[in-house]
Amino acid sequence: MLATGVAATPASAAPDPGAVAPSARERALAFWTPQRMREATPLDVLSVDRSDVQASAPRKGKATVVAPSTPAADPGPLAIPNGGGPWTGGGAVTKTAGRVFFTYQGRTASCSGNAVTSANKSTVITAGHCVKLEGAWHTNWVFAPGYHDGQTPYGKWTAAKTLSTPQWTASEDINYDIGAAVVAPLDGKKLTDVVGGQGLAFNTGYNKAMYAFGFPAAAPYDGEKFIYCSGTTYRDFLLSSDHGLTCDMTGGSSGGPWFTQFDEATGTGLQSSVNSFKYNFLPNAMYGPYFGADAQNLYQSAQSS
Repeated sequence: MLATGVAATPASAAPDPGAVAPSARERALAFWTPQRMREATPLDVLSVDRSDVQASAPRKGKATVVAPSTPAADPGPLAIPNGGGPWTGGGAVTKTAGRVFFTYQGRTASCSGNAVTSANKSTVITAGHCVKLEGAWHTNWVFAPGYHDGQTPYGKWTAAKTLSTPQWTASEDINYDIGAAVVAPLDGKKLTDVVGGQGLAFNTGYNKAMYAFGFPAAAPYDGEKFIYCSGTTYRDFLLSSDHGLTCDMTGGSSGGPWFTQFDEATGTGLQSSVNSFKYNFLPNAMYGPYFGADAQNLYQSAQSS
């Protein structure tokens, strides 16, 4: 799924499992009424027991940074730490981040996601389990950037294609819980031409000052507010190779972006992870996958689609 080479596709080949037909995109756009979005059940932040995780260190590569395509400035004062609360700082992140809605196992569900700088101007980064879970790719997938209080001020963007890392696609390995969507144009415009795109950072190490954002919809949250956590991350000392952060966000925040070099004045940063999972025995800690070589390959595959 993430091959970089180009090969001829036999006429009998199976379709790309993450591809979405135009007719299905039209149905998804009509499906997501304001009422359905409000009633969507938050997809749980993955809950992990000690027996669930097999440590597999992410493949490393050269440190790489993709600059934001939104206005940037020198970083100002940082509101660190914060264990979870409404984001009142404004800035670009209130446009690039949004809620993700989809159908999963016959029910409506929600996650979070973020628009990033990309060659196709149409790439959204989220969690792997927000595009595929328990062996099935989600349907009726849409991204609502800038969502708040039931409103979609920048529209609903339907996925033309959803992708994940090969490790998540094959076996849903928690260390590689990263997903992406390539969204179709809306009203003749491309996503980041409308909302801007955040930067990205790959292979830049652990123990960083980070900000995590999302739309948690499970109690005590309701999915209508944009919530953030901030602090200095640490490498998971238990069972995964993820970043850890003190954070009380709940289900629905999955797939929300984590930023390094985040500037509160402009709301811009370098996306370096996503909300992924919590240990059952550590409810106030959120974990996000390390953006290594496989995350970078996923991004390249998405932006070239």
